[in-house]
Order: sequence, then structure tokens, then C-alpha cells
Amino acid sequence: MKKKILAGILSFSMMAALLAGCAAVPAASGTASAPAEQAPAQEESAESSESTENTAEGADAAAAADAPVELIFTSVSVTGDSHTTAMDAFAQKVEELSGGSVTCKTYADGTLFSADAEFDALSSGQADLAYISFPTLATQSGLEWCSMVGSAYFWSSYDHMTQTLNGDIGKNDIFPKIEEAVNAVPLGAFYLGSRVVNTRNKEINSYADMNGLLLRMPNSETWLNLGEALGANPTPLAFSELYTALQTGAIDGQDNPLPTDVSAKFYEVAPYVAITNHVVDSIIPMINKDKWNSLTDAQKEAVRGAIEYAKQVNDEARIEEEEKDIAILEENGCTITYPDIEDFKTNAQAYYNDHPEQTEQWDMDLYEKIQASAK
Repeated sequence: MKKKILAGILSFSMMAALLAGCAAVPAASGTASAPAEQAPAQEESAESSESTENTAEGADAAAAADAPVELIFTSVSVTGDSHTTAMDAFAQKVEELSGGSVTCKTYADGTLFSADAEFDALSSGQADLAYISFPTLATQSGLEWCSMVGSAYFWSSYDHMTQTLNGDIGKNDIFPKIEEAVNAVPLGAFYLGSRVVNTRNKEINSYADMNGLLLRMPNSETWLNLGEALGANPTPLAFSELYTALQTGAIDGQDNPLPTDVSAKFYEVAPYVAITNHVVDSIIPMINKDKWNSLTDAQKEAVRGAIEYAKQVNDEARIEEEEKDIAILEENGCTITYPDIEDFKTNAQAYYNDHPEQTEQWDMDLYEKIQASAK
């Protein structure tokens, strides 16, 4: 069956405002949160009053009387990144919604596990929660079809992605298949950003400019195929090694969403940024299945509510960041180019059509259903 890659990355829509009353959450430090320094007497009194009020509200939570559970949430997202902020938002909210029976320690910056080790840590229970990508899931037996979600120009827009994954198709057709195949439960989908390419010493103005480019990709078949679909020479490399590899010239470029480029400061060593928007990317917060099954129904409800809250914290911040990042990059001396997206899409589609061995394990019924949902 001939594959048709949808054309068009539409402009992103801003999400509705956050739930009323949500306060800003401090970014994770990369270790379990430490107690804040003591505030002046007046501020301390106000905070104590607010804490007492929150405790009183939490005491009425359905899970308040359940046996206490502590969750470990690990991520390679850097301090200051919206995904790191969302981890802390989740930790704060799940304790509130569970009446204190569920607490969560967050570890960012890859301080517990590298990107390559996260999924195994989650599956084995060494970590309870982690952000997992579709390309990572595609490496697991029975989930090879997930590679289609990481293919070039699969999603038409942010709205298409989030409404699908966090809507009926995600809940009924995608997440149950994932849960059946691995020892972890998907809880939703957070926006990662629209991926762009930035390079050390070469402007990318067309698809042809990607030819021969040593482009860093995570070490999985789906990612490497994506690099080839973009016309580059994909080179597998861990995220933690990326800055140094760009700095030394071991690779020519990398692809990531703009907020990741800015927060990790890749622009310092790769100042040419091409707005290709080749993947409207998402990340899935997943919980170890054994840990999930150990929770009471009320605690599960608290976890899901906290994930929904954290998703809104992340997604709104991520979209706002993308709107500001071009200016930040320009202020830091970067050269921004806007290659012809149609050129990229046409060539990416031709690549997948010419490599049926890469698409033969795609779930084409689900593929067509997802593509139809964008229309």
C-alpha cells in the first residue's frame, strides 16, 4: 500500500489558558527537591497559611487515607526546560490531589539514567516514571509500528498531535497497544516541539544542502531512518555527548525542537539554524506497570489528574518558548534560514516510498485513521 506522508506543518495554535489558580512551578535541580530557604517572618506566615489550607484541602482527597507511595521520576531534560518544570508540577499536584498519600521525587539532567538507559530503568522498576519517545518504543517487540509516529511530517500540526494522542484515538487505539507490549503504562502525551536542524558551519537552504551532513540522531532505527529521510548521513550519539561532539566537529549538526536548542545552548557550537519543522514531536510520560498496579484507584486518579495538569504546564510553556526562541537565537548571532518545506516533504515521502522495508511494519489502518483525523 503506497504511503502518503501528509503535507504541511500548520501554524501552531496557542492552548487555552491554564487551569484557574495554577501557580508557577520552580524548575527541577536535577536531584530530589530540597527544602526552600527560610523566608522572612511575614512571608513565612503567609506561606504557612497557604500550606495549611492546601493540607486541609488534600485531607478531603479520596486517596488521603491510602498507604503512602513514593514515586521516582527521571528525565534527561535539562534544568529550566519545560519538561523539567512539568516534572515538578506533577510532583506538587499529585501530592495535593492524593491528600499526601502519593509523593514524587524528580531527577532531571540525566542525573539518574542516561537517555539510552531510561526505558530499561522504567521497565525494570528502577525508576517509576520517565518520558519515553515513540522511536524508543519502536525498538520494542510488538511496537515496531511506532516508528511511523517518528517519521518525517507525520503530524500536520500541534493540534493534530495533541488532540489525537490525548483524545479517543490515543486512549483507544494507541496507548492500549503500548501497555500490552511493555511493562509500562502511557499516561498521556506532552509537546516536545517542532524539530529543526542546526549546523556548525553550513547554512541549510534546501534539501540538497543536507547531502552528506553528519547529523546526530539518537541510536535507534527509527531516528536513523529519519535522518536518512532528511537527506543526511545520520550518526548515532547520546544526548549527553551532543554539545561536545558539535564543539569538536565530530558531527556537523543536530536536530531538536527550538526550546531544547536554546536550553541546552547547542546554538553556541552550531549557530546555523534551519526551520525545517520535520517532526511535530511529542514525549510520553509513562509509569512502571507494577508500580501502577500497586496504586489504589483513588491514587491512580490523582496521578492522572496531576499528569493532565503537568501537560498543560509543559505545553503552554513550550509553545511560548518557541515563539521567543527565534529572537533569542538571532540575539546570540545565529543565522536562521527557512528552506522550502515542500521540497523537504516531497523528498522525505520519496525516501519512504523507496524504502518499503522501513514502512512494512507500520500499522497502515491506524496510519490512515490518524491522517484522516487532521482533515
